[in-house]
Amino acid sequence: MNMPGIEQIIALYASYAACLDEQRFNDWPDFFTSDCVYRVIPRENHDAGLPLATISLSGVGGLRDRVYGVTSTLFHAPYYQRHIISLPCVKGADGEALLVETNYLVLRTKRDQLSEVFNTGRYIDRIVMTDAGLKFAQKLCVFDSELIPNSLIYPI
Repeated sequence: MNMPGIEQIIALYASYAACLDEQRFNDWPDFFTSDCVYRVIPRENHDAGLPLATISLSGVGGLRDRVYGVTSTLFHAPYYQRHIISLPCVKGADGEALLVETNYLVLRTKRDQLSEVFNTGRYIDRIVMTDAGLKFAQKLCVFDSELIPNSLIYPI
């Protein structure tokens, strides 16, 4: 495998965060391979090897369906998200995929309220090189708390 440089990996995470923070949800699936896995799972379940996740999506079709729900069917008080992502740690390789972990912090700001910590944890990712550049083949958003305030609407 032609290994990407750390600069390319950092750029992938920076672009991912900007996409979500700018609420360009229709672009979000473009960060993933067609057969991707995206899961938001509590740390307790992940550490115990339990399969129950708060959100579990398979394939770009599942991500696009989520985007449709977020942009066309869900009604909620609008808010902004801000992702703070640590530098990536390349843990190894699995065939053609890089195994990468980063810590993340998502802040939420409602228009008439102070910002609050919304979700914090780590991304456990499988990243592959495609003709279109680096993409996530798997993104596990393993959040530290057992609780999520109110509801999880936007992607993490």
